[in-house]
Amino acid sequence: MVFEINTLTLQFKVLLYNMEKQIEDIKAIREMMEKSSKFLSLSGLSGVIAGVTAILGAVFGYLLILHNPGETDFNRMQELLILLVDAVVVLTISVSFAFYFSWKKAKKKNIKLINKTAFKTIYNLGIPLLVGGVFSIICLLQGNIELVASTTLIFYGLGLINASKYTYEEIHYLGITEVILGIGAAIFLYHGIIFWTLGFGVCHIVYGLIMYKKYDLN
Repeated sequence: MVFEINTLTLQFKVLLYNMEKQIEDIKAIREMMEKSSKFLSLSGLSGVIAGVTAILGAVFGYLLILHNPGETDFNRMQELLILLVDAVVVLTISVSFAFYFSWKKAKKKNIKLINKTAFKTIYNLGIPLLVGGVFSIICLLQGNIELVASTTLIFYGLGLINASKYTYEEIHYLGITEVILGIGAAIFLYHGIIFWTLGFGVCHIVYGLIMYKKYDLN
């Protein structure tokens, strides 16, 4: 009787060990599939830097031009040029830090930064951004500055939603947040700078910190 109990106990332990090993194998396979199908080098710190840069850019544009458009020391074309340069500087700094932190994270995790999934992510994000950028420039050139905030937020949000299937799920919710803020900026047309600052500044910082804590620190 004792022998039979010991045998059953041993069989149960072997079965439990095999189950644990199978679970570990499934987890390993899942991680391999995730690495091959998703762009996981995106760093939360790049979101934080982008948010801070956007806030500084918004403050600069507001104090110099947007708080009293048409009544500054600059003519209309100069105002538009300054706003364009401001936007380009913000975008350049954000993209540069995004590339740097992503490269650093990829190096740490010993994975390739530039791969097929990265190109898919960039492509799906880039198309809405390009269309939104062109449309925003048209709005600026036609003097419809108040439309730019809602346009950039909505197209950026759509780009994030479009690209989120190739990267972290938080990007999807960030995209939805940006679209909602863009709609808000369209409703409250002359308070667009507030929604723009919330979307590109505060939301980037908040989501960046969440992603940094969840993915980068582990």
